[in-house]
Amino acid sequence: MRPLHQRYTLFTDRTDTYIFVPEGETQSLTVHRSTGDIVVNSPKTNVPYTAYRSEKVIYGILGLISLSLTDYLIVITGRTLQGRLMGHDVYRATDFDILPLAALSPHDPPHPVEAHLLGLIRSHLSGGNFLYSYTYDLTRRMQKQWETREEDGGKALWEVVDERFFWNKFLHTKFIETATAGNMPALGSYILPIMYGTFEVHPAFLHGRHMQLALISRRSRYRAGTRYFRRGIDHDGHVANFNETEQILLVQAPNTPGAGNVDDDNFVSRLSFVQIRGSVPLFWSEINTLRYKPDLQVMELPDTKSAMAKHLVEQNKTYGRQSLVNLVNQKGHEKPVKEAYERYVAELDLPDVKYEFFDFHGECKHMRWDRISVLIDRMKEDLEKYKYFQLDSTAETPKCVQSGIVRTNCMDNLDRTNVVQATLAKYTLNLQLQDLGIISASDGVDDFESFSKVFREMWADHADAIANAYGGSGALKSDFTRTNVRTKKGALEDGYKSVTRYLKNNFFDGSRQDGFDLVTGSWIPKRGPSASLFLVKDPRPLVTRSMPPVVSFSLFMICAGLTLPRTSDYSLLYYFLLWFTILSVALTFMVVHGVDYVAWPRLNPLTEIIYYNGPGFRSAHHGKGLGGKNQTEPNWKKAKWLTTGLRKAAQKVGVEEVELGTMKKRVD
Repeated sequence: MRPLHQRYTLFTDRTDTYIFVPEGETQSLTVHRSTGDIVVNSPKTNVPYTAYRSEKVIYGILGLISLSLTDYLIVITGRTLQGRLMGHDVYRATDFDILPLAALSPHDPPHPVEAHLLGLIRSHLSGGNFLYSYTYDLTRRMQKQWETREEDGGKALWEVVDERFFWNKFLHTKFIETATAGNMPALGSYILPIMYGTFEVHPAFLHGRHMQLALISRRSRYRAGTRYFRRGIDHDGHVANFNETEQILLVQAPNTPGAGNVDDDNFVSRLSFVQIRGSVPLFWSEINTLRYKPDLQVMELPDTKSAMAKHLVEQNKTYGRQSLVNLVNQKGHEKPVKEAYERYVAELDLPDVKYEFFDFHGECKHMRWDRISVLIDRMKEDLEKYKYFQLDSTAETPKCVQSGIVRTNCMDNLDRTNVVQATLAKYTLNLQLQDLGIISASDGVDDFESFSKVFREMWADHADAIANAYGGSGALKSDFTRTNVRTKKGALEDGYKSVTRYLKNNFFDGSRQDGFDLVTGSWIPKRGPSASLFLVKDPRPLVTRSMPPVVSFSLFMICAGLTLPRTSDYSLLYYFLLWFTILSVALTFMVVHGVDYVAWPRLNPLTEIIYYNGPGFRSAHHGKGLGGKNQTEPNWKKAKWLTTGLRKAAQKVGVEEVELGTMKKRVD
């Protein structure tokens, strides 16, 4: 592949251009601020003497994004080395700068809409785990890279990456279009693909053999988002929280000189095992209502079957045969999702798709986590049939290839899924070590504590990272992954994590979801902030907005009555009765209208899902006000005074609606 530039010096020539000068004698890049044109300069082009040199080192260009006032270049100004894999450095981007093309300050923009959009980008960049390598394709599993090694020669990295995991593909749209249309291969050295995911690599030693054990998870940019605001499938067959996880085992020869040196690529065997996870491929969601357990909504749409078929067939084309492991409960709140999933899988009856249900909570109740072995016994035949990828240094062709995939899901694809995927990975690792002759057929990873600890810690860290990105807290049940034992301390920690998830999912994830939609191109701002005023205005009526302050003030008055010194002997009975009554009324109103107090995403509103009343299943209609079962939109939106006011405001700013984001989805 064509090499990528790894360090740049940035020059700013007044308000005319940004000039990126890579290390070494190579072609610099100019971005014209007035037009947004991207130009690769001819060799030995001099930087204008009027240009100002930035003190920061630039480690990569994340891309270019257009907001309501101007376009912005996003560059990487900080990185940390995550590890070294087969001689390639893998970095995590830690700091970013946002460079406006227009002459305005990105830290103090002249309009609140622009400030809000910039805040979403900064929040997304600071909260994500963005990984990249200048010399290795992190987005593709080892087997795929070997299969396409000949046709990849001479191409730029962005041309060979897996588009599902090319997180900044939308941001690099203009760079890619310019490189393609202008036949500028040199521009490819500036296009740095970023992956949102996890990466860990650890040295290990077992029976005289030095090894490295690595784990990579890759998060799809399609239908990306947060736990409750991205569920199920879309009409193109993309599912929420889709992750590909690759476990890599690198083995050195016995008595290798310098064995254990992680900087060398002197491995005699390279092995890879891949699994995937993804939301149940139906049109479904859980509707937040401020209650701890949200309402379950399963939507029976006409194209449900075709969307599921698209998803499963695409996975077959990508990975081969497929085993679907479903961990959703078979009774209670989750039962309708399980039944709908099984019904559609049976109706499709795809030849290379096998369905396997495992009642996780039923089998493992009372902390009987050893019962996961029941699932492993069922999956042994598939795991041994699908195998894994193995390439030895002395062979021109792989010793074996992975011909199938296990797709695991629970409701969130987090906690139960993490436990099961780690167990499947351990079983396959046992097979690999046995086939290599490192351990005997009667031994397993758990028989070697130091090696087993590396494996457990790596999978537990991986679980926490995925859970934080999607659910807002570390993974539940991670004590079992780390120690092979389910403990009471772990159960208490899970309670704390569950409360954290509740608070984040109800009151903070709306803006997080907006950040995902903005950066991945699921929502594109129109030029002119007046078209996006709905982002900085609250259209709810005054009575709805006033309830949280009323609750806060009532609590303050109650606490004041209990703690402040008294100057009279009169009873406070009526005082407390008044404020407890006001508090109770306000809280009751908020619970009855709970949907109006959830921090919903604004860029791509979920109104059609929240107020869906078509065929399917709805567990309840909490939080939608009195008689909310048949509502198709919030009660307060139907008010004549509100509708008239919004229409007048819309006419004033020249747009049709100001309270809803009705931007179209980008297709690339």
